[in-house]
Amino acid sequence: MGKLEGKIAVITGGTSGIGLATATRFVAEGAYVFITGRRQKELDGAVKEIGRNVTGIQGDVANLADLDRLYAAVKNQKGRVDVLFANAGVGEWIHMDSVTESHFDKLFDVNARGTFFTVQKALPLFKNGGSIILTGSVAGSKGFGNFSVYNATKAAIRSFARSWTTDLKGRNLRVNVLSPGPIETPILEPLPKEAVAEIAASVPMGRLGQPDEIAKAALFLASDDSSFVSGIELFVDGGLAQI
Repeated sequence: MGKLEGKIAVITGGTSGIGLATATRFVAEGAYVFITGRRQKELDGAVKEIGRNVTGIQGDVANLADLDRLYAAVKNQKGRVDVLFANAGVGEWIHMDSVTESHFDKLFDVNARGTFFTVQKALPLFKNGGSIILTGSVAGSKGFGNFSVYNATKAAIRSFARSWTTDLKGRNLRVNVLSPGPIETPILEPLPKEAVAEIAASVPMGRLGQPDEIAKAALFLASDDSSFVSGIELFVDGGLAQI
């Protein structure tokens, strides 16, 4: 029997990278998974790749109507949520001198506001107990240059987890942050190979992480293996934020 046998999971940003790897692993461990993505073509491809026990719902977490539509589908099809992985996020490298209002609003709308309402709107579908996982980042703890707005959105997510651990303790809902280091995902594809090599060299373990390494940590936080774990930030970063 899998570690998530019979569980209903929702994963935002599930069409590639960490989200797709986690959805695949959750299904392999017995869960039925709902994934979201903004682009229908990529969403259809992810559903096909996962292959079974998955429903794709097109939508943008920054759009509250899309979140309502997501949870209406979950309620109609399965009636509840046991695990929520609020994973959707965006990042852009921009020096603070060049930050525009639209850049600032985009990152906070998706990463902070989107995460907040992804969780809030899921709460009526949780029964007594469950696991909420938020995707943070080493960027929430490190002062990476040209990334100040993104860094701040991830620090906000860490703060959400602390507050929600208190807010939701009466419902036996566990809230934890999963904070990856540099991971080999499509977000790195636009960068020159030299830049990617420099990023990998900055990690004490000397390499980029793989999406499935994050998925394994998400499985731990989603399952009963972490039944006495709440309010933490679990770094899966090759040591980058630890030194």
